[in-house]
Amino acid sequence: MQLSAWMAIPLASCAIAAPAAPSGATPKASIAGPVIETRDIDRFWIAYDAVRSATDRPTKLASFQRLYLDQATPGLQALIAARRYTLAQYVDAIESYPKFWASIRPLTIRAKEAATPLATDLATFRQLYPELKPASITYAIGALRTGGTTQGTMVLIGAEIALADESVDVSELPEPMRTRLGTYFATRPFANNGQNNIHEYVHTQQQDSGDSLAARVAYEGVAEFVAERVTGQRPPLQLYVYGPAHRDAVRERFRADMAKTEWDDWLYNSDRNAFGVSDMGYFVGYEIARGFYERTADKRAAIREMLRLPYGDEAAVRDYIAKSGYLATTGDRPAR
Repeated sequence: MQLSAWMAIPLASCAIAAPAAPSGATPKASIAGPVIETRDIDRFWIAYDAVRSATDRPTKLASFQRLYLDQATPGLQALIAARRYTLAQYVDAIESYPKFWASIRPLTIRAKEAATPLATDLATFRQLYPELKPASITYAIGALRTGGTTQGTMVLIGAEIALADESVDVSELPEPMRTRLGTYFATRPFANNGQNNIHEYVHTQQQDSGDSLAARVAYEGVAEFVAERVTGQRPPLQLYVYGPAHRDAVRERFRADMAKTEWDDWLYNSDRNAFGVSDMGYFVGYEIARGFYERTADKRAAIREMLRLPYGDEAAVRDYIAKSGYLATTGDRPAR
């Protein structure tokens, strides 16, 4: 998913205590129907109300720990670990951004509605890639640092971001988070939730990415392209407007940067980069995947090869990019 990393609330020294016991067994997805977990959302709002009504800091921390973190599902536990959320960060966010939480609250309750297309989309995905492995999906509330990520066979959705729309009040958020999230919410991510779910689901099928920009762009681009093939949707983000209008300049800059291990201008960033548009690496990765797919006669084989690409093998990644024709001159690239 685009915008999968955020300007963090400053790290606090108060770490989250390990949950006493999970509320249920680790979800097991099945071909018959995907496991979709939403219980953490209801628990968050119970904990949120307790924090807001408490009058002292220790009570706020203890209430949130007991009502939300101690009862975390395996998916929420994985989300917390993936984004290194702390108890203090959660409580600080609740205290600092009341307008944001008040406006997002009714939207997060739509998690089950948002997940409705998933079974149909996975059936389509399986037609494209019969070897599709099952994965679970958890909608939980984070502390504003991801709209979607994965851990193993778990898709982890940050509902406070992924289910937002233009009605969410970002006025209390600090810059650059305020502009970044405000711009993203204006694209109505809730309406694109199906694509987001499949983008993250693709990551559960892929091998881990390497550290080079080329590897990471390839990894994200395959998820973007396959999600579009499955859902028929592509996120209405500025990167898909800027990219086609500046295709040659973007390609040449990527050529110069692709061996780097710093992604600041390309991925998980704000618009304070060389392009003035965030996450341009997703556009490049999408173009590479599209080119590879178009140049491969057997389309099912193309999907399989992209999903099974050893992204940690720099030579394999470079070969994949070369086969896509992305770095070729304009006249040599496949027709659109």
